[in-house]
This record gives sequence, structure tokens and C-alpha cells, in this order.
Amino acid sequence: MDQNKRSRAEAWLRYADDLGLGPYYRDRAALQPAEQSSSGAPPEISAPAPNSSPTLAGAAPRRAPEPSRAQRPAPAPVFIPPATGASLFEERIEGDTLDRVRADIGPNCTRCKLHKARTNIVFGVGNPKAHLVFVGEGPGRDEDEQGEPFVGRAGKLLTQMIEAMGLRRQDVYICNVVKCRPPENRLPEKDEIATCSPFLLRQLGVIQPKVICCLGSCSAQTMLNTNQGISRFRGEWFDYRGSKLIATYHPAYLLRNPAAKGEVWKDLQKVMAVLGLEPKRKPPST
Repeated sequence: MDQNKRSRAEAWLRYADDLGLGPYYRDRAALQPAEQSSSGAPPEISAPAPNSSPTLAGAAPRRAPEPSRAQRPAPAPVFIPPATGASLFEERIEGDTLDRVRADIGPNCTRCKLHKARTNIVFGVGNPKAHLVFVGEGPGRDEDEQGEPFVGRAGKLLTQMIEAMGLRRQDVYICNVVKCRPPENRLPEKDEIATCSPFLLRQLGVIQPKVICCLGSCSAQTMLNTNQGISRFRGEWFDYRGSKLIATYHPAYLLRNPAAKGEVWKDLQKVMAVLGLEPKRKPPST
């Protein structure tokens, strides 16, 4: 028998064996002449163990049959929950401050390729002891020119959202995952995030807010160490190094999709409940 036919035959025999149809053959090569009786009778069949099939003496032991497809448990739903810790910067720096973080970045950072086209490093702005921190993805054109996060159209909408929560812009802290503007306002790339996000994590470690609100997929995926789309976990609470974290849509997304403002307002109401806030005005509707 050629090797191909032999392999196929062995595969079928193993399959039948797994179904409990054997034994119905014996390994003649494994039988020694001394094991055969002088009369030429076949070797004896060993006594079967309880709840087992008889095994031919000298034959290779048979594997226990695997459960049939119907007997196998249904697979668990595939969902990788976002991580609750920070993998990019595990330890807080003793005595760290926002001024020290800013100084460590430096005024002329060249750690990643984003420095090539930037005008200003956009560090962050707001109350250094804020209970609420908003984290975006990266600066846009207006932010790059002024050196302050969220000052363009999306920034004005964020300010309206903050005021609708009963807060002022100076009551919260606002920052981004990366500190330099990505060209053409594209999303930051993985290597850029890996280089710059440790400074964000240090900012959060210094402020230690009660609530972190991630604006958009990039921010949420970075903070939660996941590649899942924001729609999978938007509006849900996560614990993050002593803070409560929630993700919602980016204001720039709302400018393109005004119908989603109601969903974001629901998320912000959850934040208000945690912070004990009462709305002072209606949320922006346009």
C-alpha cells in the first residue's frame, strides 16, 4: 500500500476508533512469536475494565472517544473586554506634576514623526484638580495654531456640552492622546500613540479625576487597551486606576452626525449622576 493510501486508511481507522466502533483489527507487527500459542491460535483478548471495550493483546492502546458534536458545549461568545489597567505606563512617578510632565515632553519634542509638521505642542488645559477629564485623540488645525485642545468647531461644541452639564470649561481638564497634530487631521498611528500616550497617562495620574470621559474611538481604544469599535462599549462604565471611565462619541463626529447628540447626552447624564451634577441648560441640539 502506498503512503498516501496508508495515511488515508489510518485516518479513517482513527475516526472510527474515536466513534467507539473498534476494536476490529490488530497490530500484527506488534505481536511477538512468543505471544502466539503452539497451536497457532490468536493471542488472548485481555479482560476488559469496567465500562470499557475489550483490547486486543499487543495492540496499541485506543484513545478515549471524544464527545460528539451534539455533546460538546456551545462556545462562549467571543468578546474581549477592554482592559482596566494601563499597559503603556504601569507605574506613577512619585511627586509627579503637570509642570514636570510638560517639561519632560519639552518644547521641541521629536520622539515621533508628528513633530515634522506641527506648529505647537498641545499639552492640555483646565483645572489640574478637576473631577472630570475629557480625553480626545489629537489636535486639529486650530488647536495646532493656538496650542490649546478643542478650540475649533468641535471644541466649541464640547464647551456647549460641558456648560449643559452645569460646569464651565475651566472646571474640567481637557487633553488628547497625542500632543501634536496628525497630518490632514488623520487618526494617530499606533507607533505615535505608543510614543506619546505615556505622557497622557502621567497627566491622568497627577490629576486623579473621579471620571475620565473618552471622546471617540482612538481615545477609548488607547485608554482601554482594546481594538473594539466604540459602539461595543459606548456609555458603559469601567474602572481605571481609581477613576471611573466612560466613552462616548467625539464632538467632530456629532458635527457630521447630529442625530447622535441624544446618545451622547445620555452618556453625559451618567457622568453627571456620578459627579452629583444638575444640568443648568439644555444640551446643544444643533
